[in-house]
Amino acid sequence: MAALYILIPVAIVLVALAIWVFFWAVDSGQYDDLDGPAHSILFDEEDPKHRAGIEQADQGSEEKSDRG
Repeated sequence: MAALYILIPVAIVLVALAIWVFFWAVDSGQYDDLDGPAHSILFDEEDPKHRAGIEQADQGSEEKSDRG
């Protein structure tokens, strides 16, 4: 029974920490582009069309962060 007096507050602190880390990751933009890294491996970095797409995506994310 005495162990519960320690384990319950520790569990509550760990859950609060996990929630805080999740919201920090969302606010810092960690989940903004989930498909880009997966698709970027399929393209040659020297391809001018690929470079243009990367620049366009970067500009779009900057505009999105300016609005939010």
